[in-house]
Amino acid sequence: MKENFNCTHEYDDIINLPRHVSTLHPPMRIIDRAAQFSSFAALTGYDLAIKETARMTEKRIDLDEHAKVVLDEKLRIIQEHINHEPEITITYFQPDEKKLGGAYVSISGIVKKIDGYKKTVLMKDGTRISIKEIIDIRGEIVQSIDDFLL
Repeated sequence: MKENFNCTHEYDDIINLPRHVSTLHPPMRIIDRAAQFSSFAALTGYDLAIKETARMTEKRIDLDEHAKVVLDEKLRIIQEHINHEPEITITYFQPDEKKLGGAYVSISGIVKKIDGYKKTVLMKDGTRISIKEIIDIRGEIVQSIDDFLL
């Protein structure tokens, strides 16, 4: 292929004309013009996905029958004395919404209601705890059971 270096400049007639300014559209702001050339993240959300994968969760502990009987007895005692508003601490499993597993959470407060039909414990602050997720109950009112088991 032969290149032609002796050609005349095809655009000599328009090279010195003034730049076109639109009468329909306002000029673009410099910040918006710069945004057109900003970097592009092809893997948007990848860092969050990596962090989510790395986030640790705990496995649910399956209680044996003896531990379940002890928890049932503690709940029965709390139910009997619910009018005295005993202060207790409940440790329970909270399933993770995004991954398999979850976390163990302890909450201290006063039990407002034990709902045998829904199988939940309602705390005075509005927290609702599924009875099947509870692994431990502590407090003065149930201390005698813990002392007896030791």
